[in-house]
Amino acid sequence: MSFSWCCPFCSHNATIGNDNYSSEVFKFDDNNKYGYQFINVETITCPNPKCKEYTLTLSLYDHRVTISGHFEPVSKPKKIFHLIPAAEAKIFPNYIPAPIIADYNEACLIRDLSPKASATLARRCLQGMIRNFWRIKEDRLINEIDAIKNKVDPTTWKAIDAVRQIGNIGAHMEKDIDLIIDVEPDEAKLLIVLIETLINDWYVVRQKRKESMEEVINAARIKKEKKNNKS
Repeated sequence: MSFSWCCPFCSHNATIGNDNYSSEVFKFDDNNKYGYQFINVETITCPNPKCKEYTLTLSLYDHRVTISGHFEPVSKPKKIFHLIPAAEAKIFPNYIPAPIIADYNEACLIRDLSPKASATLARRCLQGMIRNFWRIKEDRLINEIDAIKNKVDPTTWKAIDAVRQIGNIGAHMEKDIDLIIDVEPDEAKLLIVLIETLINDWYVVRQKRKESMEEVINAARIKKEKKNNKS
């Protein structure tokens, strides 16, 4: 068994095999009204020698007994509990502004419990990034997004505006209060993935570029000092 995996702690991409993966099953009935329930416990340890953190996830399924007497899941998981880390959130460097990371982490934490609230937090996270990274502050988020239209590529801008639109579903009640528009967990996840992409593109890439330039400058300084010492 092997599968591709990205560590949420160090962002290391790896192929996970039996040496780094464990899975245990627990099933119960106890005369509950749902019938047989099946809990799968999974752990994955990061193979990166500098990390070695592990994740711990519990998945709950409805189960049935087959003709042959085996247990099998009835459908996809009813619930997924991310215990370590507490949500399916990536660990970002500490130079990312703390309020942005706080909103991002909370959006991840409640994604499955309340997708609408998660989308609202993703919207707020986006606004925080626009104000911090682009130094733009307007009365409304739509005006702030319009202000960066010529600063990002068209596809990214449309995706950013989509975060605003979906996030508005949670942030603002419809004029017709009987009209209920839900945000699905998969939609909330898409918004979170976009936030992760923007954090990487706007903050992480910039920091890595700065560090790379500083290494070149430092190398040139050392060469110059050695040259002067030999003179």
